[in-house]
Amino acid sequence: MTTPTRILVIDDEDPIRRFLRVPLEAEGHSVIEAATAREGILAVAREAPGLVILDLGLPDADGLTVLREIRGWSWVPVLVLSVRADEAGKVAALDAGAQDYVVKPFGMKELLARIRSLLRDRPGLATPAVIEALDLVIDSANHTVTKAGVPLHLTRREFDLLWLLASHSGRLVTQAMILKSLWGPAHSQDSQYLRVYVRQLRQKLGDDAANPRYIMTEPGIGYRFLG
Repeated sequence: MTTPTRILVIDDEDPIRRFLRVPLEAEGHSVIEAATAREGILAVAREAPGLVILDLGLPDADGLTVLREIRGWSWVPVLVLSVRADEAGKVAALDAGAQDYVVKPFGMKELLARIRSLLRDRPGLATPAVIEALDLVIDSANHTVTKAGVPLHLTRREFDLLWLLASHSGRLVTQAMILKSLWGPAHSQDSQYLRVYVRQLRQKLGDDAANPRYIMTEPGIGYRFLG
């Protein structure tokens, strides 16, 4: 048996998402859904799933674009679902960082077996649902943050930014990575926009940019969470 985990399904077809939800939940997993590439990238950053099931035919971007974006900062296992049965398509997805590839239509028993294998083979890969860093407790499931036991009132975007940084604690997260993940590819150059949110987040955390306790700026590059 595998440990129940959060599974993100990125697929623009409601029937497919419903079809997957029932058996996954029957096996004890919790299911998160996204219908577009942008929603999917944000969900990986915000929800820290233990596995991603990714359709390649999304309305706003090709699934390979989503996969490459995710692989810029996360090694969550990705299982690709696609109607593309050609060898070149499979190779492209695997080269982009997918762990497995299943062609639609598929048998549910086979899919569940592949999911169990991925979760067994890559233990401990998912970011925990709650991150405790210094005096902060960041709860992804409830989207709450407390500092020394006192709740902080963050906007959804501020929370997403904090979670993305904290889930990569100690590692540099580039400006482009943050902007693409939280605002979409069209905003990848809007560094001034990001600086406004970082400043707001620091104010609520009581952090000093000149002597940071939580968020360090790497000038011209990005940010690093220190917790």
